[in-house]
Amino acid sequence: MKINIQPKYALLIALFVVLIAYSSYQARFLILGPRVRIDNPQNNQVVENEMVVVEGLARNIAWISLNDRQIFTDEDGKWSEKLIVSPGLSIMTVKARDRFGRETKQSVQIVLK
Repeated sequence: MKINIQPKYALLIALFVVLIAYSSYQARFLILGPRVRIDNPQNNQVVENEMVVVEGLARNIAWISLNDRQIFTDEDGKWSEKLIVSPGLSIMTVKARDRFGRETKQSVQIVLK
């Protein structure tokens, strides 16, 4: 049993397969949901100064907050905020939400001497 496909139909099938593959590739970020990362300070870091710069990267977000206070990112998804911490243990939590309502959060603990 041999199937003969005309060249124009073969081309249409190939274009359809490429379109589906490309659409799946581009949709990967929507499928993965929001992502957030805290680059500075490191978890369990001991700091000497009460002024701490918290920096990180966020992807696929519509809204982001640091300790329940809204913050903003640049065009590349980078964010940076200055915080004053109390002596002892401090926990900083970044929460992010995408346009579909999916949430993620990342926390770091630091100790001020």
